[in-house]
Order: sequence, then C-alpha cells, then structure tokens
Amino acid sequence: MSLIKLLRKGNKSSGIAAAGNTILAIIKGIAAGISGSGTMLATTLHSAADATNQGFVFFGSALAEKEPTKRFPTGFGRVVNLFVLVAVVVVSIMAYETIIKGWELIMHPKPSSNIWLNVGILLIAIIIDGYVLIKASKEIIKETRTEASGLGIFKGAMKAVSLAAPPTRLVFYEDIIATFGAFLALVSVVLSYLTGFYLLDGVGTLLIGLLLIGIALKIGYENTIGLIGVTAPKVVVDRVADMILSHTDVVDIYDMRVLQEGRKYHVESYIELRKGFSLADADDIKFKVKEMLLEDSDIGDVTLGILETDELESWDKEKRNEV
Repeated sequence: MSLIKLLRKGNKSSGIAAAGNTILAIIKGIAAGISGSGTMLATTLHSAADATNQGFVFFGSALAEKEPTKRFPTGFGRVVNLFVLVAVVVVSIMAYETIIKGWELIMHPKPSSNIWLNVGILLIAIIIDGYVLIKASKEIIKETRTEASGLGIFKGAMKAVSLAAPPTRLVFYEDIIATFGAFLALVSVVLSYLTGFYLLDGVGTLLIGLLLIGIALKIGYENTIGLIGVTAPKVVVDRVADMILSHTDVVDIYDMRVLQEGRKYHVESYIELRKGFSLADADDIKFKVKEMLLEDSDIGDVTLGILETDELESWDKEKRNEV
C-alpha cells in the first residue's frame, strides 16, 4: 500500500487538529514575541505541543492501517498506541517548560504590551480549538455508534470517549484542555491588564502547565494499557456476542475473548452449534460466522473454534455484566 493511500486512512480528527494547532502556534508565537506575555508564551507552547503530538498520532494511525505481513501476522494496530505514548512525552516536556515559566512570572511579575493583540489571538484560538473539539466529539459519536445530535453531541462524546479509537481520544482530551486553556489565558491577560496585578499572568501560565500534566497522565495511562493489550469494553463484547448468536445454527458461546488492539478488536471464541451437523457443514457455519463478524469495521481479526452443544447455557450476558 502506498504512503498516500495509508495517509488517507489516518485518523481525521488528529489530522485536522494538527493543522489547526500549527496555525495557532505560529500566530500565538508572534503575539507572545511582540507582547512579552508569559501566558501567551504558555499557550503558544501548548499549541506547539498539540500540533507536534497530533501530527505524530496522525502518522501512527495511518501506519496502523497497514495490512498484516508474514513477519507481523497480527497486523500493526498497536502502533498507534506507541505513537500516542511518544506524544505524551512531548506534552510532558512542554508542561514542564510551561510550569517553570509560570513560576518565574509569579516570582518576577512584569507587564505585557499589546493587550488587544493578545485578546484577539486568544479569541481566535478559542474558536479554532472549539471547532476541533466539536469535530472530535462527532468522530467519537460516529466511532462508538452513539445516538446523539445537536447540543447533546458533546455530552454523548464524554460518555462514550473510552470506546473511541486512541487518536480520537487524544484529540478530544487535548482540545478540552486547549479550549479551556485559551479561555483561562484570556481571563489572565485581561485581568492582569485591568487590575495591574501582573502576578495573574504567571498564575494563568502555571495553571495551563498543570492542566498539561493532567492530560499527559490520563492519556499515558490509557495508552499504556492499550499497548499491553486490554479486554474490550462490555458494550463491545456484548455486541460481538449478539452478532454470533444471531446465526440460526449457533445455540451458545462456550467461551469468548475480545481484545482491543489499537482501534480494532481481536475476537477469539468457541461457539456451540446445534447437534447433527457433519464436520464439513460445521466448518461452513464457522466461516459464515467469521465473515459476518469481519464485516464489522471495528473488528480486525477473528479466530473461531466449533463445538457441538452440551445443552447447557455457558454465555449469560446479564451475569457477565454484573461481574
């Protein structure tokens, strides 16, 4: 598969976010250089960090779409988790630099110039980051097959974010912080200008750095789990089970394991068939069930074993959901 085709399969949310934050980092950097505002410098570093790691994640999500090879028979799904962890390192470095700058401004407060330039840039940042946040929310709704529309999109995305692909989760979390951070920077810049209490510039800078640390820890934890390999959420396991049991000749699921690998799920299961099938007929049923599961865009690999029913119920969804 060519590089262009791979990039077209990259996560759209991270691609849009990387482009938007690149633009923001440039214009914020210009404003920070002209005005000397510490808060503007902090939010510039924030946008630069976001642009860098979201670019990393976009390329990682594209590479994760590579077809399995003889050397890597299970595919490249977890590559995206590795790229997200690299992005977390970038965020952590930027957070450290922001906190140091904030503390310096608290200890040695100083006024900044060109207040209205800063205000205008930060308003633009809120609009752009807000737009990216809405796009990421819609992507979560789409990926998780959640029913939501209008003003309920963000609320629905908050509830379903744990089921979304790692790159989409990264963009969503980062842009919540980015939008709030830009608003916080705006408040800090305006208050320090109106009150003459220039210490607020440093306080705003420090808070943005702490927000970056929080998001780095959150994303880092989630993607470390994904990199190791984690059981799919119950809603996904139940969906897979319902698909298997929808086949008329499947009477029970003896055992099943659904692992999340990158944005895809790997299904391993033993299914019980009605009595009386020949081995050839049972094989045909197994392959039909496998093909049906692979039609789901979220499922990347399926391994099935077949058993004749023991007439005992092994798969009880309600009891499993209580565990």
